[in-house]
Amino acid sequence: MPEPELLADEVAEPRVVSSEAVFEGRVWDVRRDEFEYGDDRIVREYVDHPGAVAVLAIDDEERVLLIQQYRHPIRSRDWELPAGLLDIEGEDPLAAAQRELQEEVDLAAAEWTRLAEFHTSPGGSDELIRVYEARHLTETDAFARTDEEADIVTRWVDLEEVVGAVLDGRLKNSILTIAVLAAHARRG
Repeated sequence: MPEPELLADEVAEPRVVSSEAVFEGRVWDVRRDEFEYGDDRIVREYVDHPGAVAVLAIDDEERVLLIQQYRHPIRSRDWELPAGLLDIEGEDPLAAAQRELQEEVDLAAAEWTRLAEFHTSPGGSDELIRVYEARHLTETDAFARTDEEADIVTRWVDLEEVVGAVLDGRLKNSILTIAVLAAHARRG
């Protein structure tokens, strides 16, 4: 019996007939593409996003560093991971994750592992998130924070407690959810 094919998403490249930015925002744009798929021409609008990185920082006691900050679209101060946009042209995602860890929580890590990579909402956005696990943490110089980052709250929480809060529905941030469940699954 032949081996089953490795389960993986399949890249598709339909012919794009036209593409235009119908809205240009401060962080991301909305793009309208017309493309050929099968025997049809289809028009879709989507958020054209630069991508982002996030960091699951874990200390020697298996605690995860969470940050709480205001997120206007959901009118909530949610618990999440240090994260940021890939908004520096040509910046390597790992270098961006290292930068974000320092900028948001004044930490550096000696050990980095890619934990997860996912599209946040593939029907409406091309955003791709890369999550890294960071270990062997050390403090860095304090970074000046502004806007929503000015009043970030940090909290170290046992990984199992975070997993429980996700499964109970008390934490809803998608990046946090995927990261802690992936870390939990890798442990088991």
